[in-house]
Formats: sequence, C-alpha cells, structure tokens
Amino acid sequence: MATRDTRLREAMAVLVDLDMPRAQSKERSALCLLALLDLPAEKKWAECSAPLIGITPIMDWSRKHYGAEYKPNTRETFRRQTIHQFVAAGIALYNPDKPDRPVNSPAAVYQIEPSLLAVLRRRGSRGYAVAMTAFNERRHSLAERYAMEREMRMVPVRVAPGKKIKLSPGGHSEQIKAVVEKFGPRFAPGATLVYVGDTGDKWGYFDIEKLAGLGVKVDNHGKMPDVVLYYVEKNWLLLVESVTSHGPVDSKRHQELAKLFAGSTAGLVYVSAFPTRRVMNKYLETISWESEVWCADAPTHLIHFNGTRFLGPYKT
Repeated sequence: MATRDTRLREAMAVLVDLDMPRAQSKERSALCLLALLDLPAEKKWAECSAPLIGITPIMDWSRKHYGAEYKPNTRETFRRQTIHQFVAAGIALYNPDKPDRPVNSPAAVYQIEPSLLAVLRRRGSRGYAVAMTAFNERRHSLAERYAMEREMRMVPVRVAPGKKIKLSPGGHSEQIKAVVEKFGPRFAPGATLVYVGDTGDKWGYFDIEKLAGLGVKVDNHGKMPDVVLYYVEKNWLLLVESVTSHGPVDSKRHQELAKLFAGSTAGLVYVSAFPTRRVMNKYLETISWESEVWCADAPTHLIHFNGTRFLGPYKT
C-alpha cells in the first residue's frame, strides 16, 4: 500500500507523462487527477475508476483521503487552473452524463477520459509506457474532437448580418437567445448588443468601447446583467436579467445595477425576462417597481411595474 506522499508523487509523474505544463503538474493537479480516478493511497492503480465528480466534491475528496485542506474560496483556482486544462488537454470530460447542462450549473461534473483510464490502470506494469505513448499520440485529436462536440452543442445567436455569438447549452442560454432575437427587435428595434453573458466566459461578448463611450466603465468585479442592449434611437441602455435559475430585477438588484451603471449618459431601463408567465408568477412579490417584465411565451407583450411611462428610464 502506497503512502500519501508516494501516491501524490506518482500522480505528479503521470501528469508529466501526459506532457501537462508545470503549473498543472503539481500537488493540486495531482489531487484532482486522483479524485477523478477515486484513487486513495490504499488502492492500487489497477483499481482506479471513473466517477462523475464536481469541483467541491473533488476538494472534499482531497481533504478526506489526503488531508489536503483548501479554503472554499480556492474553488475557482481548482476549476480554472487545473480542471479546465484537463478538459482542454483531452484527459477529462465535462458533463459527459448531460452535455447540454448549463455552463453555470452547480450540478456540473467531470470524468476521466475512458481510454486514459485504461492506460492508468496499467501503471506499474510493463505495458504502461507503451500505452501512455500511444495515448499521447492520439490525445490531441481526442481533445479536438471533444472541443468540436462542445462547439456543436453551443446555441447560436445572430446579432448582425454575418455575425453570431454562441452560447453554452441549457435553458438559461435559450432564454438569453430569446431576449436577443425576440425581445430586442420588438421593444428596442435597431438596438446594439453591448453585452451578453453565459457564453462559457463571463466576458464572452462585450463591446467595452461602446459602453465606455456611454460613460460606463466596468471591471471584472462588476456584476453585469445577462444582456445589455443600447437603444440608439432613444439613447437608452436596457439592462436585462434572464430569469431561469437566478432571480429577476428585485429591489436589491435594481440598486446594484443603478450603482454599476451610475455614470451612464444613456437612460437606464431595467428588464426581467422570463421564459413563461408561470415562472414569472413565482417572483411577482419581489419584482422591483420602475422596471419592466417580458415573457418569452408572450413575446409581443410587456408588463410595466408602475410609473408614468410604459417603457423608459427614470431620473433618480
């Protein structure tokens, strides 16, 4: 039976065998690999398996089996500086059980690549080196294939003739697509898309120059709405929250957005976009006054929450 330190050194050696960069060949990455294999020190490499496991469970597993204590706020470090690279390199799969799971879902899981699992079960045997060499020779093609499969699952959103954005799969993205393609043309015709989230990258589509030209500068700490449209004709910025798993523009969110866009030379319009009126009913008590509500199942209608205008900004 291997000791904790011996097994960690073995895992780091495997990452070197996989030609992973130095930053992804250290202890944190070794722990991630071992968690993906469910391989505590008392098991043999031949006994490794392929559980579906998320980031927090990986950290919990590392604590339980290897005494590795990481603070909860290092979760993003695990995800962005190890697991993302594992997926990009073709050695781990993202949501293989449900490929259309939304990119920001708390249920997101990862799994070791099946052919790599077979190689690692041979570690310590005479055939391991040959099997690893063969895997590395086809690993890049595997990574490209998996990347292509992820690309095919993206949801296209057309923003201008000849241009399109691809959103990560899932209900939230479909709702954002509806905001851009159904809400915008009806209630802000000719509007310019300034920002859209949920592309797999927080800043996936962001016309930062357009927003800066309107007096708004946002850094990476700014909590952007799901969609920002600039209605040129009326000089309005429409700040749209797409309500699926997260809430609408309630009083707290209204204040946050007002502060974030405080420097805007354009009027601010706050919109909560729901997939259906049934979903809207769950949030009726919390929707902020002086905001708008739009439902994708009734795209030609808009619900106005109080005030002197049907649709428009208010002076603070």
